Amino acid sequence: MDTSAAVATTAVPGGRVTLSDRRTRRSWTVELTPYRLSVAPITQERYAQVTGGRPSTAQGDRLPVESVSWLDAVRFCNALSEQEGLAPAYRLHTGDESVESVESVESVEWDVSSGGYRLPTEAEWEHACRAGTAGARYGELDEIAWHRGNSRERIHEVGGRQPNAWGLHDMLGNVWEWCWDIYDAEVYGSYRVLRGGGWFDERWSCRASVRRRSHPTLRIDDVGFRVARSGH
Repeated sequence: MDTSAAVATTAVPGGRVTLSDRRTRRSWTVELTPYRLSVAPITQERYAQVTGGRPSTAQGDRLPVESVSWLDAVRFCNALSEQEGLAPAYRLHTGDESVESVESVESVEWDVSSGGYRLPTEAEWEHACRAGTAGARYGELDEIAWHRGNSRERIHEVGGRQPNAWGLHDMLGNVWEWCWDIYDAEVYGSYRVLRGGGWFDERWSCRASVRRRSHPTLRIDDVGFRVARSGH
């Protein structure tokens, strides 16, 4: 799987997915229209090609980019869209227009009519991860994911484990992935959703339904992202 030259995406069919939260014991169902999703997390090489930056703790072109905040991922999406002649999906609003840092961003608005690159919604992520399956995982964990039990406690190159039925690699394990959604505004404010589990996580965390959260400005060495586009 060659991910160095471009961001390879695959078509994900629409459908219905039911999400759940273990902490609140709440579940909710979301209807989805077709969309596209990158077949693997964004690599360090591709991130550098688009942004000029190499923020990751462990360096390697085909390793997933990590130590990127949610806001870094949003800015990458816009930059990639502009590079490919697409209308950016996000509008970033800052308190001080003269300040360029991600920490100055006060809000992000998603233009849902845009065909540009964006982060998947939490529902899109889980629907794509499951790929038509109903269990905790889309295959045997050691065959599909890098986790604490087999990773030797380090990150690995993308595409090294078996993909799911829709051709998506590393949906579980290797790095957690940022999603668009706010986790729980009433309790955690602006914290955004993370999905998928990572290389340092126990088996329990590497499941299709597991939710984690983090502040949109935090950069963590087991957190990366993949990109989506609306439509076929």
